[in-house]
Amino acid sequence: MTRGRGYALLAVVVAAIVALSTAIYVGVAPGRGTPARNALADDRLPNNSAAPASTGTWVGTWSASPAAAEPGTETTGMADRSVRNVVHTSVGGTSARVTLSNLYGQSPLNITRASIAVAAGSGTAAALSDTLRQLTFSGGPAVVIPPGGQVMSDAVRIVIPHGADVLITTYTPTSSGSVTYHRHARQISYVAQGDHTADATGAPYTEQSMYWRYLTALDVLSNESDGTVVVLGDSITDGITSTAGANNRWTDVLSDRLRAEIAAGRDLPRYSVVNQGISGNRVLTDGLGRPADNPSGLNRFARDVLERTNVKVVVIDLGVNDILRNPRLADPNAVLGGLRTMVAQAHDRGLKVVGATLMPFGGHRGYSEAREGVRQQINAEIRAGRVFDAVVDFDKALRDPYDPRRLRAEYDSGDHLHPSDAGYARMGEVFDLESLKGSVPAEL
Repeated sequence: MTRGRGYALLAVVVAAIVALSTAIYVGVAPGRGTPARNALADDRLPNNSAAPASTGTWVGTWSASPAAAEPGTETTGMADRSVRNVVHTSVGGTSARVTLSNLYGQSPLNITRASIAVAAGSGTAAALSDTLRQLTFSGGPAVVIPPGGQVMSDAVRIVIPHGADVLITTYTPTSSGSVTYHRHARQISYVAQGDHTADATGAPYTEQSMYWRYLTALDVLSNESDGTVVVLGDSITDGITSTAGANNRWTDVLSDRLRAEIAAGRDLPRYSVVNQGISGNRVLTDGLGRPADNPSGLNRFARDVLERTNVKVVVIDLGVNDILRNPRLADPNAVLGGLRTMVAQAHDRGLKVVGATLMPFGGHRGYSEAREGVRQQINAEIRAGRVFDAVVDFDKALRDPYDPRRLRAEYDSGDHLHPSDAGYARMGEVFDLESLKGSVPAEL
């Protein structure tokens, strides 16, 4: 072979490698959104979207289910506004990525800028300035999410501590119609007029919000965790009566306990815990609309549980709204059948399922002896081990020993259905951490 032909062959090989590398990069771009190149992009924020250099395991550190279309946003959406969502982490990591949803949007959601930062403290829109990072999507600063779609950002290098508040900010220049949101955040987030995704001071964020908008998940590349526990539930899991901003949901207590026990040397799985509760959620019945507001546990199980990052264990605490919200008497066998269907879907993925008994609601406006009988029938099957792989008996832990149809007074928020902060703490404390061990039992 002549030297000229050798150089020509080498050039062909190099070109082929470059083309293949480009194809791989494009092929692994996450989510279903369309990257939108912004001709006015600048360097106001560090762009650290390259694949993380550190090692670890991708896990969910926070999540919230898209629950409905926000009322009043049908016309203007969040046009020309920066939405700064505040979320609380269950484990830390060295890189992060977020998932944004336009599930309830009726038109494309055009996000031209997004950022992530560690909050400067609790109850503030201010960021630790050296942590502020621009988020990218397939390498660009902007993305268009189609109606009904979602997108995952590129990974960005940022040190996320466990138990920290994190700020995820999106800017939308134009109306996208109905905003996909999670209503009962129990956490104050913020809104500013104009594009302030790069602002670390928090000063422009003069509007407070008790919603999470667009944001549905925060994942981290973690050396602290080997997988994710996903908790599927209703308002009790959503923590609707817990103190806002205090992270007193029972899942928060569970996460803190698990971490503390591992730090003390106990042999337990190193898992994060994410909360997929939706207030009013039922096992069997969707809400109204297309797509349905408050989709049933059955209909959202694949999206909200199986599609979460690196799921290892599923916890299900659903069924009380099927009893209370049914204008007729609920069929306990139908509710149990729905629960067993979700368990079977989890087993198909090799996931263990821990299930909860349904807590009492005596004194609540929806209480009746007949409904109490349905609750008791469902709980009997759960306790007998004929539904889940393991059981946490929230009913036994929180009921009044002198009137087991009611919550114990100190555990009652006052509405005779939802726990107080003390009740949520009790739920997190009685959860047997050993039940997170092991795998799906073998079928006989």
